[in-house]
Amino acid sequence: MPGDTDPEFVTLDCSAVLADVWLLLDNECDPGARSRIQGHIDNCPSCLEHYGIERDLKALISRKCGGDEAPAGLRDRLRLEIHKTVVSRTTVVFPDDTTR
Repeated sequence: MPGDTDPEFVTLDCSAVLADVWLLLDNECDPGARSRIQGHIDNCPSCLEHYGIERDLKALISRKCGGDEAPAGLRDRLRLEIHKTVVSRTTVVFPDDTTR
């Protein structure tokens, strides 16, 4: 259906819209972005098809894994590991403008 895309919505980059599909599905975008993304999806058959696949995948994952809970303390351990990783990654600039 690539030829059926409404020209008005071609200005919204399909790849950008598709990159934000999960934000839309997870209700993690602001109302303006939600409106733009949904408007594009409603008028772009290709993006609508992709959105439907992602929506169905999310529903399947929810059905199959919805009751699982992460172990207690996992969030704190992840934050600590992320912090260690971020802190350990530094860039040193030497006088000759090289980095190591």
